[in-house]
Amino acid sequence: MASKASNGLVWVLLALLILGLGGFGATSFTGSVSSVAKVEGKSIRIDSYSRELQNQMNQIGQSQLNRPLTITEAEAFGIPDGVMAQLVSERALDAEAARLGLSVGDATLRDQIMQIQAFQSANGSFNRDTYTFALSQAGLSEKDFEADLRDETARSVLQAAVIAATRMPESYADALIGYIAETRDITMLRLDQDDLEAPLETPSDEVLRAFYEENISDYTAPEKKRITYAMLSPDALIDEMPIDPETVREAYEARIDEFEQPERRLVERLAFADEAAAEAAKAALDAGETDFETLVGDRGLTLADVDRGDVSEAALGAAGEAVFAAESGEVVGPLPSDLGPALYRVNGVLAANNVDYGTAALMIREELAADAARREVSRQAEPAEDLLAGGATLEELAADTGMELGTIDWFDGLSEGIAGYADFDEAAAAVTAEDYPEIAELDDGGIFALRLDEVVPAAPEPFEDVRDRVQNNWEAAQTEAALSARAQEIQAQTEAGATLEQIAEETGLELSTETGVTRGGSVLGTATGFNASVFELAEGETMISQAFGAVLLTRLDAVTPPDEGDEQTELLRQQITSQISSGLAQDLYQAYAAEVQESMDVRIDQDALNAVHGQFR
Repeated sequence: MASKASNGLVWVLLALLILGLGGFGATSFTGSVSSVAKVEGKSIRIDSYSRELQNQMNQIGQSQLNRPLTITEAEAFGIPDGVMAQLVSERALDAEAARLGLSVGDATLRDQIMQIQAFQSANGSFNRDTYTFALSQAGLSEKDFEADLRDETARSVLQAAVIAATRMPESYADALIGYIAETRDITMLRLDQDDLEAPLETPSDEVLRAFYEENISDYTAPEKKRITYAMLSPDALIDEMPIDPETVREAYEARIDEFEQPERRLVERLAFADEAAAEAAKAALDAGETDFETLVGDRGLTLADVDRGDVSEAALGAAGEAVFAAESGEVVGPLPSDLGPALYRVNGVLAANNVDYGTAALMIREELAADAARREVSRQAEPAEDLLAGGATLEELAADTGMELGTIDWFDGLSEGIAGYADFDEAAAAVTAEDYPEIAELDDGGIFALRLDEVVPAAPEPFEDVRDRVQNNWEAAQTEAALSARAQEIQAQTEAGATLEQIAEETGLELSTETGVTRGGSVLGTATGFNASVFELAEGETMISQAFGAVLLTRLDAVTPPDEGDEQTELLRQQITSQISSGLAQDLYQAYAAEVQESMDVRIDQDALNAVHGQFR
């Protein structure tokens, strides 16, 4: 809720800022100017604005740039405007709370201050000296801090009053539940190529040429860039890389655990405070009163928290023998662990893995050679760049360096050969005839340079080159048309009184049924949008749709409303009610805050703002 976030502004955020402002580019502000703006007479102090601005700049700098953000960059991001808008909105609500007579008593204010951890000593009690020192370090007076806290609390009361009674109407929840959880039962008659009443005739060239002309856009090659490139890949150098056998032996010895692995188990471990608790849990498990997942959840943990991964018998210590004697899926224990008595669940058995030296040496040599090849390619990048800078052509570059020279007709979507590299694809898309070749890197450590030779306009592919594709497409279109016509005939029969069951019995066609079809789900063998179309049907109504080389005639048999007694339906209702109610509350509060702000007299001192920003430069 917004109130919780708002409460944290002074109680938590300011307290953390008090201790943290010194660590990431904090700036001190002094001078005669006391405020940067006034809202209905309530001042926005210069230290409040500068502190929030500094905080926002620190957050952006740390999370996105890993360095302090400059005020120029902050202005480019719109941070100062955002900070001012936030503070003006808050002060407008403070003024509205004061107008309504909302205030916080001294006793409540004292209790809130004493609960702030930043003001407490090591034993958790409020410490007056710590309070004074922390405020001093943040450049805050006790008077200003307590005034801010008092205003913040009154603002929270106002906010709570606005949103407390906001709740989504039951009728809205009913409508959403009905829309989301309602299901359909359907019967489908699938017609495919085997259900054609007569085989397709073999098309003549004249028929295919006519189809080709009618669908010429399907057989038009896109505009292409004819590109010449020079490329050096680490793969081309691997076999040339000399690898010292002793280096291979040393790498093998260093990675011996990788090549000689003992038998292991995939294990989850749930530890308990004492033996009695562990035995009680195991007894409930054995009696079928609970399961391992529930035991984990009851401890406030997740399966990820108790997952030990794959472990050896030795790594399990005293529990190792019993765990390794268990079958996959079995829970054993209580057994000792470094966290106390524990239950262990075995999720898998991994056999010992021993790779002989000969096989391991080949693997290691290939890895070392690949690393060496990448380094060699990197070493050759600078000389290649120098050649290009000196005016060498790609042909001369390839001749002098041994780089592979090639030509490709590139277009967006091509993924063959060098076009399979994203780096080349990006460079090819951007290259123009005016660009000079430059060395660029590939994601596998290779290098390349390219040149645009010409742009090949989009043009139809010759009929002879695509004849087979044209025939396949013609056959698919004719099949679909014939099947759709037959489906329409059957649909007409159902509208005349026949049932799909009767028609299927007479023709030998097969029917299939699907129950519990959901609006957002899918039915196997249907195309995208099928479920949505089903939900537009009335009971007994039919529809025809395409489905991957087949045609479907579908009848809606039943509409099933949500089961209000179903646990999942109730859970969905609670989730929807909570989510929408929260959204309504937020919208209402924001609208209220905007209305309040519009009714207030807001005066911003631009000179004061400029002075603050100047301190950051």
